[in-house]
Amino acid sequence: MKIIKLTAVAAVAALCSQVAVAQERFITIGTGGQTGVYFVVGQSICRLVNRGTAEHNLKCTAPSTGGSIANINAIKAGDMDMGVAQSDWQFHAYNGTSQFEGNKFDKERAVFSVHPEPFTVIARKDAGITTFDDLFGKRVNVGNPGSGQRGTMDVVLAAMGKSTDDFALSSELKPAEQSAALGDNKVDAIIYTVGHPNGSIQEATSTVEAVLVPVTGEAIDKLVADNPFYAKAIIPGGMYAGNPDDVETFGVKATFVTSSDVPDDVVYTVVKAVFDNFDRFKGLHPAFANLKEEDMISAGLSAPLHPGAEKYYKERGWIQ
Repeated sequence: MKIIKLTAVAAVAALCSQVAVAQERFITIGTGGQTGVYFVVGQSICRLVNRGTAEHNLKCTAPSTGGSIANINAIKAGDMDMGVAQSDWQFHAYNGTSQFEGNKFDKERAVFSVHPEPFTVIARKDAGITTFDDLFGKRVNVGNPGSGQRGTMDVVLAAMGKSTDDFALSSELKPAEQSAALGDNKVDAIIYTVGHPNGSIQEATSTVEAVLVPVTGEAIDKLVADNPFYAKAIIPGGMYAGNPDDVETFGVKATFVTSSDVPDDVVYTVVKAVFDNFDRFKGLHPAFANLKEEDMISAGLSAPLHPGAEKYYKERGWIQ
């Protein structure tokens, strides 16, 4: 009888364990290259979510990916639950424009925005590049396909009536590879749409004498005037070796997006993990230091808010 009792207790324990495991849910967040801020955004969100796994049974992973466009496509396909994307690609995906023409993502939903991302051009000093026009005829890393910076580079070139054919070389290296290529004199310039300060750019400017190149002019003025997801931006001087002066450019916002197919309670839990621990989140990367809640729930968001995010923002009294 004693043996039967113990066996019964063990069976109940095993059943309870199975139920607990069954209740655990896993979410995947698309990020970007491991040297970029997108990777830190995803990892930081997951860190905060996973701190409360015992309470909400949600577990989060944030692998390195190809970036904005790759993340949006993965969410659309159901391969990822959420992801980081430039504000311009959030807009294009929801509206079916630019690279998303004929591939409209009606179910795309905004969660919040994060840091500003200036379109950044870094050139070897010995290449003699001081303006964007000086890039033509040079060796330029235009970014890997599927990344936001590659998409934005294509937009800038089209606005100027140019294409990648106007470069002596158009390499498609990922962010983790491009700084080394600049230092090894395999390219004359690299581009990066990224929050600052950035480790990859710090690596580039400390490895070789390099300059941040302004991205200005009539074509850029028109791009900013015609598209609400772009804004003029300044990269502060003194942030990188050999670049003491402010550099003018334009940029976007990093945004956090999902699909309407993702359950409301999952998105609510993720949003709550971030904003209930906001000071902790801001301390996870220098690019987050000046974030403000009121900006994050509105700026750069062109897709409708996910109901799970909306519920949290209403509870906090941030929206009606």
